[in-house]
Amino acid sequence: MTVRTTAGSTLRITNVAPASFDATGYAAIFPNTPTSANPFVGEITNLGEFGREYAEVTHNPIGTRATRKFKGSYNEGQLNLELGLDTDDAGQIMAKAALMSDLDYYFQVKTQNGDSYYFPAKVMSFKVNLGSVDQITTASVTLGISSAANGVGVVETLAA
Repeated sequence: MTVRTTAGSTLRITNVAPASFDATGYAAIFPNTPTSANPFVGEITNLGEFGREYAEVTHNPIGTRATRKFKGSYNEGQLNLELGLDTDDAGQIMAKAALMSDLDYYFQVKTQNGDSYYFPAKVMSFKVNLGSVDQITTASVTLGISSAANGVGVVETLAA
């Protein structure tokens, strides 16, 4: 195992659902070469964090006074993207379109070593930050990661 920086990582977006919510299904909608149907989201400066988190369910039987803990429902989380605003970027344009839709869009995060993370998500916000005279015009985008109807959320495919 080798740790690495995030430099060189990418995010792609599409409104085309995979035939199956597994590595094969997602690889089919995100071929190696991007197209207008699955472009990169450009100018990302921070991809943020994501991952499954379970609700804690507790049980306190009076006979033992001990708190027992269980896993309840889970949430795949959200991705809070920070990016330089580029109104001509195909991926940013698609993300703005996704904001106006109630449907899932589909995403691939690919790290510099070739690991991929695929997931369905809804674009929950797309906010422009004009800032001050000495800063780049930026935007923040929130992706609410969903789970497919069969319960599959983030699909991880590790590079060989």
